[in-house]
Amino acid sequence: MTDKPTISFAKFAAPKKGSVIVLAPEGGKLGEAARACDPADILPKVFAAADFSGKLATSVEALAPQGTSYDRLAAVGAGKTDALDEQAWLKIGGAASAAAKKATEVTVVAEVAGAEASARDVALIGLGIVLRSYTFDKYKTRKDENGAPKPAAGKAVKFTIQCADPAAAKKAFAEASAVGDGVLLARDLVNEPANVLGPVEFAAHAKELEELGVKVDILTEKEMKKLGMRALLGVAQGSVRPPRMAVMRWNGGKAKQKPVAFIGKGVVFDTGGISIKPAASMEDMKGDMAGAATVVGLIHALAARKAKVNAVGIIGLVENMPDGNAQRPGDIVTSMSGQTIEIINTDAEGRLVLADLLWYCNEEFKPQFMVNLATLTGAVLVALGNSHAGLFSNNDTLAERLTAAGTVTGEKVWRMPMGKEYDKLIDTKNADMKNTGGRHAGSITAAQFLKRFVDGTPWAHLDVAGTAMSSPSSEINQSWASGYGVRLLDRLVADHYEG
Repeated sequence: MTDKPTISFAKFAAPKKGSVIVLAPEGGKLGEAARACDPADILPKVFAAADFSGKLATSVEALAPQGTSYDRLAAVGAGKTDALDEQAWLKIGGAASAAAKKATEVTVVAEVAGAEASARDVALIGLGIVLRSYTFDKYKTRKDENGAPKPAAGKAVKFTIQCADPAAAKKAFAEASAVGDGVLLARDLVNEPANVLGPVEFAAHAKELEELGVKVDILTEKEMKKLGMRALLGVAQGSVRPPRMAVMRWNGGKAKQKPVAFIGKGVVFDTGGISIKPAASMEDMKGDMAGAATVVGLIHALAARKAKVNAVGIIGLVENMPDGNAQRPGDIVTSMSGQTIEIINTDAEGRLVLADLLWYCNEEFKPQFMVNLATLTGAVLVALGNSHAGLFSNNDTLAERLTAAGTVTGEKVWRMPMGKEYDKLIDTKNADMKNTGGRHAGSITAAQFLKRFVDGTPWAHLDVAGTAMSSPSSEINQSWASGYGVRLLDRLVADHYEG
């Protein structure tokens, strides 16, 4: 991973050196502070030559601009001033990070002619810079194909963001940065190879949250056996690597306030088990723990910004392997709830892990609601592609709040149907249910399966198979792992459950 850029804030003033980036709304008109950085009126000529119109997140640059001592003078498009929402400011920050290229000292003039940037808006530019700057390169010993050595650690790019109220922007950025760190943590975990990040190692990362004041308990295989978590343990039994469960508690709210709960699927590698997957792209299954990574990142974010809420994060960490001791199709297991499950396909393993986690969470903590995240089905990719996570819920209010949070943050969800007619697809004569309903409505039957373990508590299931890993590059993410869900769920908590 590259060093995270440093972000500081200052009053508007023409910089004396380094690279300078100004913001131009659609139409290309520059504000007063931006014009002060361009005494020779170079940018208007560059705009005309490059046909630059100020479209959101586009950019142009002038190298060694005449009449200045700058290395580079660039402009980033801010788009239409009446469309400058949270996503736009983040994209502006991401575009500024990209426009900085190899510069080591960069000044961003956070002024948009015809619009006023609040302290929160300026902080979002900083967050966009941080998120876009992320790369996962810790295992690279060379920088490029020409054999150039990788730069030494400790050379983070320094960004100074000029704005009207630096003190207020700094305060706003402290909170935004806490959330950003949670996103980067989730990306790191998902990007790690499975030979490095097994269940025990993943649990150790969760344990590190204690440094932020989070209470973390790690349950071993022996403890899970005592709890009767045979659905989860059935998935793990084919691996030589022992399973773990991490329970993370952030108590930032009132003492008697019921917690909000987040549950994550943490299959550190998924071969499919005995129902083995095709070899093509199986390497991507190192990311089958992205739901758990998001939960760890979210709890980090809530603790780091000292959210006024009681929150529980629970992750089940297993590896699904086709060993001689592995679970077989046709096996019947008894879940912690007492309900029995016939195993039809050992590659439908995530729902078995979540079944026991959901039941445990509900019994142990009596939460206000439960949201689980999982890279659960390929079917959700067929339905929604990479732009939306599938949302399934038994509670309209919770579903509406998640949808609204997704609209604001850009981590979008789309509510999918549920109903008794789909239950018939997972009924079986041999047990209380089977773990897959077949090809048709695959994401829905997976959700119907999970619903049997929530006992009426408000609940939402987010199928993030298309959004958490191998998702398309964006203005704020160039990584294989996106960290999807941390900003979404932090916004859900901030808007409705704090105080």
